[in-house]
Amino acid sequence: MTTHIPSLTLPDAVFNNLPGSILLPVALGTAVGFGTRRTDTVPLRESVTLRLPPLRPPASVFPPVWTALYGIMGYAAHRALTLGTSPLNAPGTISAARHGATLYTIQLGLNLAWMPLFYALGWPILATVDAAALVGVNGYLAWLWGTKVDRVAGWLLAPYVAWLGFATYLSFGTGYLNGWDLGPMFGKGPAAGAGGEAGKKKKV
Repeated sequence: MTTHIPSLTLPDAVFNNLPGSILLPVALGTAVGFGTRRTDTVPLRESVTLRLPPLRPPASVFPPVWTALYGIMGYAAHRALTLGTSPLNAPGTISAARHGATLYTIQLGLNLAWMPLFYALGWPILATVDAAALVGVNGYLAWLWGTKVDRVAGWLLAPYVAWLGFATYLSFGTGYLNGWDLGPMFGKGPAAGAGGEAGKKKKV
């Protein structure tokens, strides 16, 4: 079980303020996504230069889904911290709420790192490890908050954990199908998009 580490935890003021708790992950996620797309057109070339795993949704699906999930996770964090740290609670409940706050902050950092790892740096292996770590951390966080602090907060994280599992599959599948080489997405090497001649010549 993790411990509360103030230096690795967002300030209480963020969690205690409902709009702030919701808008912070939304704003950070939007900034990272927008920054990656503004500085490079790599995400736009992904679908035509790489082999993508089955069930991979259109690129237009991701922004609204992530915006909703960021908002839900922010509300879950607000709920867990404001209810869990009440002085009327048992010490164990308060401790679990604060331990979760540290985990929440760490996972937010891991989440924000995925797009730069995959799209800016072209490191699919590290991006997949990052995504898998997010599944583990948030699965534990949902259990911790849901069983020891507030059941609603735990269940609110369930869609996020499920989507992270799907995102891990997509990250792994894309890396595996392209030999862990995202060079074509950056204009290096032959295109490997579905139906493309170069894609047909690449190994399966």
